[in-house]
Amino acid sequence: MNQHAKLRIGHSACPHDCPSTCALEVELLDSKRIGRVHGAKANSYTSGVICAKVARYADRVHHPDRLLKPLIRAGAKGEGLWKEASWEAALDLVAEKFIAAEAKYGSETVWPYYYAGTMGLVQRDGIERLRHAKKYSGFFGSICTNLAWTGWMMGAGALRGPDPREMAKSDCVVIWGTNAVVTQVNVMTHAIKARKERGAKIVVIDVYENATMKQADLGLVLKPGTDGALACAVMHVLFRDGMADRAYLEKYTDDPHGLEAHLRTRTPQWAADITGLSVDEIEAFGRLVGTTKKTYFRLGYGFSRQRNGSVNMHAAASIAAVTGCWQYEGGGAFHSNSGIFKLNQELLEGTRMRDPSIRHLDHSRIGPVLTGAEDALYGGPPVTALLIQNTNPVNVAPEQRLVKQGFLREDLFSCVHEQFMTDTAELADVVLPATMFLEHDDVYKGGGNQHITLGPKLIDPPEGPRTNHFVIEELGKRLGVGDKPGFGMTEQQHIDIILGKRGLGSFSSLKEEK
Repeated sequence: MNQHAKLRIGHSACPHDCPSTCALEVELLDSKRIGRVHGAKANSYTSGVICAKVARYADRVHHPDRLLKPLIRAGAKGEGLWKEASWEAALDLVAEKFIAAEAKYGSETVWPYYYAGTMGLVQRDGIERLRHAKKYSGFFGSICTNLAWTGWMMGAGALRGPDPREMAKSDCVVIWGTNAVVTQVNVMTHAIKARKERGAKIVVIDVYENATMKQADLGLVLKPGTDGALACAVMHVLFRDGMADRAYLEKYTDDPHGLEAHLRTRTPQWAADITGLSVDEIEAFGRLVGTTKKTYFRLGYGFSRQRNGSVNMHAAASIAAVTGCWQYEGGGAFHSNSGIFKLNQELLEGTRMRDPSIRHLDHSRIGPVLTGAEDALYGGPPVTALLIQNTNPVNVAPEQRLVKQGFLREDLFSCVHEQFMTDTAELADVVLPATMFLEHDDVYKGGGNQHITLGPKLIDPPEGPRTNHFVIEELGKRLGVGDKPGFGMTEQQHIDIILGKRGLGSFSSLKEEK
């Protein structure tokens, strides 16, 4: 008997902070257990291919170390001594501490701090509703995207680009600043398809010979932070050798003559001295993209990992404008499609309650913020209370010595909502157990594709963990804002509004479509 024939298959989307936002098919063994996770073949971007980490997601969902009960610190911070508590008692304590902190320092002393542990809109962004309702401190920027996004916006003006599926129709795919074989496998799905079906060349540019470069026709290993010099020299070659599309530049860009004049001294030899590449390598790359109209530049987040990331991204993206490859199917430059969806999250985030006078702290400077640096606090009160969801700053934020020092402050109260006992949870005062993506309802938008994908609840969580949405709702009640707009709604109701006002259907209709 074929055992697989008995398997029920559930449909969802990967929640991780990866632009692929893969559509998934999940083997459902019973109401609480899953088997293997597969890529959805029906999704034209995922094309049935997902990373090994998500394929083995059952190991995470059913891991014996999952947090299952609320915990309250019973010893010194970081000592690892905890006492179990009921959800009622734990949430009551969090609300009590927030109210006390606010009474002493004002509302801005409380900082809801989150990031991209889930990319589901409801479970990720609902914390903003509580922040706006209570006038807590906000944050700007992130530890991940600032430099790359800023550089892209300087040139393109919006976070959008050609459909990533067009890579399969390219004659040259340039993968720059991302190790796609490991971190974004679907880029390779479409790039390899172009190679097999069209004979496309694959170029990989990075600071070391990574797994993706080993599959390239041309691999360029440059010194960290010198991408802009390479891009300038390539554009120099394009103008010098008559490969620049001047008609396109005149019609669609600003100041092409100023750019050409600026690049006259940015020769391949000049760039070779800076990048560590040879003149021949730079010339060869310039000729390849200059003579291949259907060139697709896939620009990754490596640009955010360097001081000059913004100008380097701007320069790299400008190559596509000089060649004019934007005008061809299978050509252009792409970094993120995050700006194309324009979904209605007004009630989810409580944006009508936003007070523009409330300070925003630098997300990436949580260390200086928690250690009281005046320039990091922008003249406001110290942060004495934290609510943390979807991130592990003690492990991932910059200046980790300061981050840990800040979390160890005796006058700081922190509540961490997590799936496992992370480095940040270990230093918390209250730890709340969180559900995983298959255990709650949500909806996802693709940062690296053009899909919106529903992620309905497919299995019941173990007894104990609760959703991010639940925590925000319950704290809202205890903090006196449970009657404000956006509170008192279910996840499905929020999804209906997010989608419905754009005519994209509803939770029920998308669930039926699978």
